[in-house]
Amino acid sequence: MAAPNHTPGEGQGGGRGPARVSQADKRQLEQHPVDVRRIAALFGPHKLTILVVVLLISASSVVGLAQPFLVRGVIDDALPNRDVGLLGWLVGAMIAVAAVTAVIGVVQTWLATRMGQQVMHALRTKLFTHLQGQSLGFFTRTRGGDVQSRLTHDISGMQSVVTSTATSVASNLTTAVATAVAMVALSPRLSLISLFVLPPAIWLSRRVALLRRDITSKRQAELANLHTLVEEGLSVSGVRLAKTLGTTDRNAGAFTDSSERLIDLEMRSQLAGQWRMATMGIVFAAIPAAIYLAAGYPAVSGGMTIGTLVAFTALQATIFRPVMGLLNVGVQWVTAMALFSRIFEYLDLVPEVQPPVDPVRIDPATVRGEVRFEDVRFAYGDGAPVLRGIDLTVPAGTTTAVVGPTGSGKSTLGSLIPRLHDATSGRITIDGIDVRHLHPDDLAGIVGVVSQETYLVHATVRENLLLAAPEADDDELWDALSSARIATLVAGLPDGLDTLVGARGHRFSGGEQQRLAIARTILRNPRVLVLDEATSALDNTTEAEVQAALDRLAEGRTTLTIAHRLSTVENADQVAVLDAGAVVERGTAVELRSSGGAFARLAARQLADDELLAAA
Repeated sequence: MAAPNHTPGEGQGGGRGPARVSQADKRQLEQHPVDVRRIAALFGPHKLTILVVVLLISASSVVGLAQPFLVRGVIDDALPNRDVGLLGWLVGAMIAVAAVTAVIGVVQTWLATRMGQQVMHALRTKLFTHLQGQSLGFFTRTRGGDVQSRLTHDISGMQSVVTSTATSVASNLTTAVATAVAMVALSPRLSLISLFVLPPAIWLSRRVALLRRDITSKRQAELANLHTLVEEGLSVSGVRLAKTLGTTDRNAGAFTDSSERLIDLEMRSQLAGQWRMATMGIVFAAIPAAIYLAAGYPAVSGGMTIGTLVAFTALQATIFRPVMGLLNVGVQWVTAMALFSRIFEYLDLVPEVQPPVDPVRIDPATVRGEVRFEDVRFAYGDGAPVLRGIDLTVPAGTTTAVVGPTGSGKSTLGSLIPRLHDATSGRITIDGIDVRHLHPDDLAGIVGVVSQETYLVHATVRENLLLAAPEADDDELWDALSSARIATLVAGLPDGLDTLVGARGHRFSGGEQQRLAIARTILRNPRVLVLDEATSALDNTTEAEVQAALDRLAEGRTTLTIAHRLSTVENADQVAVLDAGAVVERGTAVELRSSGGAFARLAARQLADDELLAAA
């Protein structure tokens, strides 16, 4: 679902626009048709603005056509008769016409641009809000670049295409009609000649546009490839990967090859259709020449004056641009509809995790925190079941560790409590209330999550912490950092709380990132805590430091710990062992180890792996 390649400014007339419909646009519209009434509804609040813009465009086109007639008056009347007064009036009128059309153009552009920006702002914010309501499954299936492309590039493209197309249609139509009428009024005979010389000029122009469109499409694809190479090769993670794998020369070679292909495409784009363009130049030169020649024959000229001939030639040159613009309307329309189709496709997505229609409101501070899984089953889409009939109670204020082999469903089980996913059947309750019935804000205040994949935004330490508690003061921030056992480190930084964490927190080590995330969760002060393998990627020393911070965080809270290393579950009030999506054992770590069941086998296997690793 990659964004189609559209070059800003293409398709706006003047012989530069695309002459054929993009196949990607056609496929998009076939898969997701667009109801025009839905688009009209977006512009519903701006009916008056649209009417004013159309009237201004029409007025500008009509007023502008006075110019050739004023020129005729200057040449035929004022100058030959040395009528200075008339000359002054005519020249003043010419300046006035130019000034009026310029002012009208500025006002029309301002109104149309403001309207387009308001419509796109409403659509952009609506799409962003809607996508935030999608489940994790959507973002797992969808490339991040596709989401960003639709939210930024497509909507920006829509604003450009819709505003420009709507205004250009009105402008080109009125200009073409008014110019044709003026030409007939000046000289019906010469107007007939135009019927013969205009079609070849238009045909040649569209042939050049077709050739350039094909090259432009390839150039845009190569630019996208170059952008990807830059994004992947010059990000923090990309540079680190290249240096550790020794692929810097290979990456530079790929970038060089792509850049060289761009040179070729740019050259072809600039030189595209030069012979046809040269031919067009001859045709354009031949048009006034043919008119002058025809004017020399009495049968054609009918006593035509020099002023009329000059005015007609000016109109003849004027009519070409609006006619070409109108010929491109069909392509512009499909382009605009394809962009709307892509946006509406996302807006029509039904979130897998739906907010409750009539939510139960509860003060998070009053929650005891008992969590129950009642016959919980879950599967990703139409896939095989991941959880099979889970019945598990986590008493308020206690810690339950969930262990099991890779793929047993541990992380999925933890993700159901904060509603990152919804159970396929069964239910999860907190203090007897189904989590699906709780208001999303209340649920977020009750349940805190610390996962293995810590995410810090590219901002300061302070700003990252304030995400959890926007009203927290510095004392509260330092208390949270102290509880997470990272206050000393932050205090030792030159900028303290105002230190930038870097892209995805790369300013800090993995363990330090985890402790910052723990401090952020402490500020949130949740009654229920989900720890999803929060220390599995850390070395032993760092794991001990982070585990101490987690133990401090878990004090007095209901905690579900998804554990990879069994050494971290010794102090849990109960341990639940998952295998193939079902709870196969339950008890304390001591009880399960002595029973010789699944937990004991996991512990023995992990011990053997640790010994092999130590021996290596």
